[in-house]
Amino acid sequence: MDSAVRYLLQANQSISESPSILQEAGSADYLLKYPRATTLFATACCILFIVFGVLGNLVTILALSRCAKLRNATTAFVISLCTADLLFCTINLPPTASRYIHHNWVLGETLCKLFPFFFYGNVAASLLSMTAITINRYVLINHYKYYDRIYRPRYIALMIAFCWAFSFSLLAPTLAGVWGEFGYHAPSFSCTILKKAGRSPKKFLFVLGFLFPCLIIVVSYSCIFYRVHKSRKNVEAHTPSVAKGVSGPPVVRQLSHRQDEIRLTRMMLIIFCSFLLCFLPLMVVNVLEEKIRMPTIHVMASILAWMSSCINPVIYAAMNRQYRQAYVRLFCGAKRRFIGGHNNSTSSNARSGSGHSKTLMSEVFNFSPNKNGNVDDKNKKNEVENKV
Repeated sequence: MDSAVRYLLQANQSISESPSILQEAGSADYLLKYPRATTLFATACCILFIVFGVLGNLVTILALSRCAKLRNATTAFVISLCTADLLFCTINLPPTASRYIHHNWVLGETLCKLFPFFFYGNVAASLLSMTAITINRYVLINHYKYYDRIYRPRYIALMIAFCWAFSFSLLAPTLAGVWGEFGYHAPSFSCTILKKAGRSPKKFLFVLGFLFPCLIIVVSYSCIFYRVHKSRKNVEAHTPSVAKGVSGPPVVRQLSHRQDEIRLTRMMLIIFCSFLLCFLPLMVVNVLEEKIRMPTIHVMASILAWMSSCINPVIYAAMNRQYRQAYVRLFCGAKRRFIGGHNNSTSSNARSGSGHSKTLMSEVFNFSPNKNGNVDDKNKKNEVENKV
């Protein structure tokens, strides 16, 4: 511990004795605004997120890509999301730790321009991947008849490519210096988007790259849960009581399919909410307080934003049985289930993709009474499924 303190003191002394971007900007007084304890805490958090983020996202990518049962559109978008988080942890967090240690950007002008390009690009790719996941769930539940047409392997690849190309193309004018520029921001000793000729794309990027995807996600999830709620209400309206005698492997299997789909949809909603809770404070602080009057708040908001890159694997493991099984198979190399017994047998064929999911959603939402206004035996399965 003493050696670490001595290293930090020597780093501070070297900064004050050598020329740097910060000193060239003539803004050494800004160092007084950031308490040393706060920046040390930020550095420790940054290193912690690097370790857990790289391991968690890399393990998730390997586990999901090697699991044959999870080879579907949703998994492809989840892997895209994990890739964006992995790049954020490997490309953006190490330089961030460096600048908080040195209270300065010491990695040169070229990296100072590339750092915000990858920072905002990876964040946008993460959010657009979440948007693609949400639209996938929306089509599966609300427009299941078109699911197989839309989510073919070729189209899925094009969707993922669009998410990444669109994310970084938004930043291309700034990288070229046409609309704003990437450079050093002395008050926060960071490299970010700066005004050029009095113009900055920050508000445009905030609206198109953050607010618009968030709006799509919120509307899509609202439609999803409204459809599920309406489906259950229709079943309850036409059926006064549940047919207790309905049982058997087909019904139990379909019940498990529906549970897996709803749980996966809820998990994706929680991932989006966690992303929103992590990044929204930083977005608000950057927009409302550009002059860094409260540096500690800026640091804490930044820590929350970094954390979003490493919490998704925890959510996957905690909320989804199939993802847990994929993790176990990756580490153990065996085809055993994480959950045994009855749950193991009922979920053996569960999938979040096209064929089974489409059949399941057709049975759930194509509910209709017979001519007498009663539910026939064929629709009793729907009644049981919607009581979940």
